[in-house]
Amino acid sequence: MLTWNEEKTIPVNIEKVWELFADENIRRIMPNVVEHTPIEKKEGVVGSTYKQSYKEGRRIETYIVETLAYENTEDKKHLRIGFNLAKAFEIQIAFTLSKIDESTTRFQYEGYNKGINFLGKVMLKIAGNKNNNKVVQDFMDTIEKESLANAAV
Repeated sequence: MLTWNEEKTIPVNIEKVWELFADENIRRIMPNVVEHTPIEKKEGVVGSTYKQSYKEGRRIETYIVETLAYENTEDKKHLRIGFNLAKAFEIQIAFTLSKIDESTTRFQYEGYNKGINFLGKVMLKIAGNKNNNKVVQDFMDTIEKESLANAAV
């Protein structure tokens, strides 16, 4: 199982960063997502499901994403989602934004990727932490870059 828990301080208002996690902005922060369609939106958000397709190389994987936790207050924003990918991986990721001041936000990105069958476990061992750490850092850098661009609008 691969796990991560990283933080970054972003010099942007919490609301501007949070906008990036809205359904209509998902491709800005996850450019390989080629489809993100609501299946069922629940009141209170938790339990909502989405059909999502992700393109890697020439391959497209489609899976169902479920919202597992959601909080949207003035000082804290939190979203936890989970999905199974390719019948081989169980993935949960969480995004937490904490307001430091009016123009600064702490962004925390945590999650895990667990092999759920023999193939998934072997593939995670081969991929290793180094590759996973690069993916996590690239995502965090994308959030910072898009937050700065969003603040300029």
